[in-house]
Amino acid sequence: MEVPDDAVLFDMDGVLVDSETYWYQFEDEWVYEEAIESGDPDHEEVTGMNYREIHDYLTEEYGTAVTKEEFVEAYNERAESLYGENVELMDGANDLFDDIRAAGRKLAIVSSAPQAWIKIVRDRFGLDPLDLVLSADDISEPGKPEPHIYEHAAAELDLDPEECVVVEDSVNGIESAARSGAFTVGYRSTHNAELDLSRADVVVEGPEELRETILG
Repeated sequence: MEVPDDAVLFDMDGVLVDSETYWYQFEDEWVYEEAIESGDPDHEEVTGMNYREIHDYLTEEYGTAVTKEEFVEAYNERAESLYGENVELMDGANDLFDDIRAAGRKLAIVSSAPQAWIKIVRDRFGLDPLDLVLSADDISEPGKPEPHIYEHAAAELDLDPEECVVVEDSVNGIESAARSGAFTVGYRSTHNAELDLSRADVVVEGPEELRETILG
């Protein structure tokens, strides 16, 4: 299958930055220990989802022991240090972004994270300029794994989803991109080494394979 050359849309968590490892720790230590009533969720059940929708999902599936406001506040408090201090940028990301721009392709971050979290990463690692930064908070429809966020992103770029390359690492994110019709690249790293990413059009192992797939 030919890789589209109009735009590249990057998920943030688990792709551009290695945040999933830290979020998994937060889930194990607080979310699954204190915030739910019972059960033992798998990380991949909620990875890639907006944190407000994570609360809704956990409430329905496991019951929650904290209010949504408390849940959101806990995530926001953790996010400040997680993105501001803990995470590291994907190797070669800045050069990859520069080369995508040089090739005349549109460049976007499309994330379940709120804009405030994305801005920390953009500023800390110098990822601008971008043609679009879209958060699940910016749309009225449900976020990943539903396809709406990538449909919106393509429309904002004056493209069809089929003209976009999407780079995703989570089962929910890949499902969202695939359902939108975008060419979906599954990005495999240590945190998702055992996950089934077969819904993606192609799966790459790390930054070098990703670069080769996007730029040839």
